[in-house]
Amino acid sequence: MADPPSQRRKRPEPQWVTDLVGAEPRVPWAGPYMAYLLLMMLTDLFPDSLTGVAISLHVVGAAWATWLVRRHWPPLGKAHLLTAVIVGLFAAWMWVAGQHWLATVDLGGHRLSEGLSLSIKPPFVGLAPAKVVSITERFPTEGLFWTHVVLKITRAVAIVPVVEELFWRGFILRAFVRWDYFDRVPLGRFTGLSFLGCSLLSVVQHPGNWGVSIVCWMLFNGLFYWRKSLLCLMITHGVTNLALYGYVVRSGDWQFW
Repeated sequence: MADPPSQRRKRPEPQWVTDLVGAEPRVPWAGPYMAYLLLMMLTDLFPDSLTGVAISLHVVGAAWATWLVRRHWPPLGKAHLLTAVIVGLFAAWMWVAGQHWLATVDLGGHRLSEGLSLSIKPPFVGLAPAKVVSITERFPTEGLFWTHVVLKITRAVAIVPVVEELFWRGFILRAFVRWDYFDRVPLGRFTGLSFLGCSLLSVVQHPGNWGVSIVCWMLFNGLFYWRKSLLCLMITHGVTNLALYGYVVRSGDWQFW
């Protein structure tokens, strides 16, 4: 017989999670993001015909890793919904407009928009760039195409903002202030080093969009310093991803996919 809701809410977390967090306090902040990246590398091994299975496993696995450590976060703050929507839509517009503008800037025959772009997939297979294949070539049937599109947007809106904001705004911004005792640094504390360092480090995640990535991270960092709310940043990030991917599907501008 299942436990009543009141007892389920009081059920303690697994002891191994408690021990892990006790030994390494960065786990609740960086762990979900690391699990997300690891699972992404594994799901990249699936053939395109199993895109639905691959993305579903990725979402479920990353959500489970995040759920396990939920009790170790402080209050995430208020939603500030109107602010989140406005900033999120602006960030999506800036991402597209900025990348297209960088594509027009030529320095000695080198496009700034391609400055750090890498096309190796999966990242641990080898050093030779993979052949660039359009999404319509990868998913030639309507069923496969829309399965991929819907599930990838779902992942980008429901999971990515949570794991990335925990990592970037919850952990990295504070780690730049005090690495050894980052958890003693209040959420939303500003220093010039953390603001700039976090923004520049974002190019590791978005090498093909390095220019707009830095600006976007500056915008998100500034919003976090203002509102001091991780929940607000999660919503903002989700709105940005939804608007960006919605634009891609409607326009066919698949470079942002």
